[in-house]
Amino acid sequence: MRLIKATVTNYRSVIDSTEFEVESDKTILVGPNEAGKTAVLRALQTVNPPKDEKDLVETLRDYPRGRYNDLVREGQDPGDVVVAEARFTLDAGDLAALAEIDPGFFAGAKTFQLTRYLDNSRTWMLYGVLRNRLFKDIEKDVARLKTHLNGREEGAALVAEIEALLKGVTPARALAGKLATDLDGWLERALVVMDEDDEKAEAQFDRIRAAVRHGQTWSKAGAVLIPRVPVFVYYSQYFTVRPRIHLANLAQRQASGEIDEGYDFGNLCLLDLLGFTAQELAQMDSQPAPTLPPNQADQNAMAAYREQERTWQNQRDDRQYQLNAAGVALTKQIRDVWGDENLQLRLVVDGQYLKVVVVDDLGVEVELDQRSEGFRWLVSFFTVFRAQAKNQLNNAILLLDEPGLHLHPLKQREFRRTVDVLAEDNQILYTTHSPFMVGPEELHRVRIVEMTDRTTGTKVHTRLVSDDPRSVFPLQAALGYDLAQSMFSQTRNLVCEGLTDMWFLEGVAAAMREAGESTLRENIAIVPAQSASKVVYYCTLLHSQRLKVAALLDSDAAGEKAATQDDLVRLLKKNQILRTKDFGGGQVSGPEVEDLLRDTLVQVAVDALGWNVTATAAAQPGRRIVDIFTAEITGFSKYKLAKAFLQWLATHGWGDLTADEQQAWQALFVAVNKGLA
Repeated sequence: MRLIKATVTNYRSVIDSTEFEVESDKTILVGPNEAGKTAVLRALQTVNPPKDEKDLVETLRDYPRGRYNDLVREGQDPGDVVVAEARFTLDAGDLAALAEIDPGFFAGAKTFQLTRYLDNSRTWMLYGVLRNRLFKDIEKDVARLKTHLNGREEGAALVAEIEALLKGVTPARALAGKLATDLDGWLERALVVMDEDDEKAEAQFDRIRAAVRHGQTWSKAGAVLIPRVPVFVYYSQYFTVRPRIHLANLAQRQASGEIDEGYDFGNLCLLDLLGFTAQELAQMDSQPAPTLPPNQADQNAMAAYREQERTWQNQRDDRQYQLNAAGVALTKQIRDVWGDENLQLRLVVDGQYLKVVVVDDLGVEVELDQRSEGFRWLVSFFTVFRAQAKNQLNNAILLLDEPGLHLHPLKQREFRRTVDVLAEDNQILYTTHSPFMVGPEELHRVRIVEMTDRTTGTKVHTRLVSDDPRSVFPLQAALGYDLAQSMFSQTRNLVCEGLTDMWFLEGVAAAMREAGESTLRENIAIVPAQSASKVVYYCTLLHSQRLKVAALLDSDAAGEKAATQDDLVRLLKKNQILRTKDFGGGQVSGPEVEDLLRDTLVQVAVDALGWNVTATAAAQPGRRIVDIFTAEITGFSKYKLAKAFLQWLATHGWGDLTADEQQAWQALFVAVNKGLA
């Protein structure tokens, strides 16, 4: 059984989340602080929580506070207030279980839904199978059966009985509840009066009883399917394993029922993982070693002593072996995420204390609380997960609240892969506002959680839409990080001022390559910096990764200023700072990249865009071509011009550029190749 859709209503900050889809492996709830992500997970847990979970929903605490007075004044029954709905698909095992009840009856079963209410009651619904038949389905058969019974001894009384039973029943009335029960009882009494040789009457009787008992058969599905619903297990960053656990005190709190779930939950999971109770470990340490008998010549006394000593030692060995095994298993999982093969976790009983210690690469032992918050979180997460996985997580939906919050961003990316592994066996829903917990390849798994105002409450969007830009920031940051990482994919990089410059460079280089001309080396990445002022920052980033870098700057005022920045001059060699004025541009003072294609762009603009500046360009040969377009063409766009040029290259080529343009680009590419040699 797999969760496919969910809805949360009337729970804390959630008035109506709207129905949202759930992925078959993992679903990521993204949103800012106070959007209601935790409330959504907590409400979902109530659908089918672990057996030991108490106080699932409290009206006073969990009903939206701003609407609480309305609930009280109107006297609304909490049993009518829906808190959470979860819809599941049925797998082969579920369908087989239904078939054991009645294979034909449940042949159309499709999905199963559980609904939790404010009073902690729960209902279910099976879709694809008719829940109840209607009276109109049997109305004709009832009339004919009455005629049959009227002709039988004692039949008149039965006819009068059913007429009284059906008084006021409309054709649209469902055959359910007391009506179905009463009709079924009446059929049992009518059976003994009927003529067993009357096949028509028998067929009418069978159809009526099948319709009346339809609801009874349908209701059996709940008893079969509810135990098969996955358990919803909630895990918060607050469930931590303490570095020192006083066993006797914990055992006393357990015995008196004074356990603090928030404080003790992680510790109890650690003990559960070890297979001991706090009381057992405390007693083991409090039991002194057996003492030799006064008369060691007494063979019976010595035999009893040796047996006691063996039992005492075996208890301690068993404890030590289980502590060691648990430590080894946790160490392996932590190493996979932490990336330190020398790291080791040990669980040690020291007097009445169970201690979690970490051994570093020098062999030094320190207690867990002396390590980073992120490391402690990992230890706590895997402890709780492994402890619960022994029983209920083999068929569970894991609800992880801000996993990896304290981890370094790169550790979060590694932990994301751990979540992928866990999701192979268990569906996972986790909340985050960290861009490093969302991969650019998994945006289809993201659900945006937002709360624009308290009156509408928390909303969950299956589609990537949001009225609050804070909600989508993690996605923007995640994409931005991967885009930045792509900058470092090539050893040689040419940084230019903008996107259109990159288009011109790549377009001309491709045209030269197609024509068999010597051109820009194919292993050089062209990186647009968005503006001249940002070129130095891009060059610094690339240079810090020990990559080869060159910069191409326009010779306008912004380009000249950037080219003479002290940081850029110190960073790059002289032949790696390239200016357009060194390669062409005719009579233009301070040419830009577009001026290296001046004549061609004037003609492309006329033919493709209807922008005619031919006369002005001819009359003002010393003026930058982009300035001319900007002054004379309403709505001029460098992007449209560059795109039109690329489209022109598709039907023309290198040979269609003017001789001066060809000479300029050849000189430019020779200089770039040399600077990045």
